[in-house]
Amino acid sequence: MRKTKQTYAAAGVAISAADRAPDLTYAATIHHGIETGRFTFRPESGEYLLFFGRIHPDKGAAESIEVARRSGWPLVLAGIVQDEEYFRRAVEPHLDGERVRYVGSVGPEQRDELLGGARALLHPISFDEPFGLSVVEAQACGTPVLAFRRGSMPEVIDDGVTGFLCRNVDEMVERVGQVGSLDRSHSRQWVEERFSVARMVDDYVRVYKEVAGRHGGAEGREGE
Repeated sequence: MRKTKQTYAAAGVAISAADRAPDLTYAATIHHGIETGRFTFRPESGEYLLFFGRIHPDKGAAESIEVARRSGWPLVLAGIVQDEEYFRRAVEPHLDGERVRYVGSVGPEQRDELLGGARALLHPISFDEPFGLSVVEAQACGTPVLAFRRGSMPEVIDDGVTGFLCRNVDEMVERVGQVGSLDRSHSRQWVEERFSVARMVDDYVRVYKEVAGRHGGAEGREGE
């Protein structure tokens, strides 16, 4: 019997629940995975706070400077300057080479050292970020993350265990004083269990098989 041409609805995969669009159909939510072996676990807390990301208003470099100033900790900023005017206005005037340092864009080795050596990663975003690789990478090193409760942050941070979800700068300043009570090994374990490349690949293979199975079964029935 001649097979009937089939049309199928798209089955998307979101990288987080926060990334889902209400008008699209999803087969699954699969968080990004990282190669955990490329990030060195450091059990001891460092002596500086870290901002790691694009220098852009969305990512909160200026807010990170304020949190560091008010909490009394040195701050290191790393990342590409994506908004030159913002950098000149909100970041550059505060750079003194000691309390606030900008080290530019960094490669894998320096990234590992910076993330692992920080007391905490500051992530005061002003948009609903769909994931946030640096957040997971910091936790892989054992470094807790202080982030604004937006976008995917409740999915990638175990609040009160691997960091803190904050409502505003005031709360983030308060939480800086509490990160020393967190067990950095829990952050590493959190990433190994939920955000490894192996887990991500397994999830994608599973979804591909499920979708292919549904489509293959439908085609087979129509052709009988």
